[in-house]
Amino acid sequence: MCGASRHARRATDDRNPTGAGVCYPAMAARQAILEAATSYLRSHPDEVLRALRNALGLRVGVPIAGLRYLAGRAGESGPQDVEIDPDPPGIRMAATLEMMGTTVRATTSIFIERIRISAEEARLELRLEGTNLRVVGDAETPVAALIRSGALDLTKSGSLAANMPRLGALLGESSGNRLVIDLMKHPKIGRNKALRRALGLVTSVLTVQGVQSDDGHVDVVLRAFPRGVGGAVRAVRDHLFTDGPPWIRGMLPGRRGDARPGW
Repeated sequence: MCGASRHARRATDDRNPTGAGVCYPAMAARQAILEAATSYLRSHPDEVLRALRNALGLRVGVPIAGLRYLAGRAGESGPQDVEIDPDPPGIRMAATLEMMGTTVRATTSIFIERIRISAEEARLELRLEGTNLRVVGDAETPVAALIRSGALDLTKSGSLAANMPRLGALLGESSGNRLVIDLMKHPKIGRNKALRRALGLVTSVLTVQGVQSDDGHVDVVLRAFPRGVGGAVRAVRDHLFTDGPPWIRGMLPGRRGDARPGW
């Protein structure tokens, strides 16, 4: 019944007021995550105090146990048997995945070096350490032969990723063991004027300064007014009033009826 029309679902609900047998996958997934989070907080009440302390210091902490839980719900189409462990200030990850018809166990430590988000850019600079690939099973494919022979220089993970068709399209100046992910290269982000204006507004007030880990958490470090209060005021003027939607621009003196395309 997940793909049924609204009228069909309503008729089903009328016949079955309890909702039994009716499939709402998105609602079920949200409910499962909410129940898991509630159960975790009940067994770890200190997380509430930690969250309050982090809020005062402009930090948002995510338990690594929560990341493991979400990774385990990725579905059959994504990486399998995902392991996430702390490797301060980064995290150590391992997963089983498919590479050109070859099942591979991949392991690496990920360190986030820099994050830059604004209306003009959305860049994530990563450093990969200790990358290792191991063929699972007895596959006899070109990829398996390359991995077993040791011909792949895994100390240059960034250079290897830059040559992958799907991932390479989103990469900036990646080389050696460094990956630069440029999200603005994705058409749904880079060409979305409304999203870029929203990013310009939000990041002028609050932006991400870095990501760090300890033995049990990944902390997102925030920074308020990165370009000062004056920069935030200019961002509101430029993104909301100057280039914003017509109904907002029409509130300004002398701007009524002035409409620009894009909203």
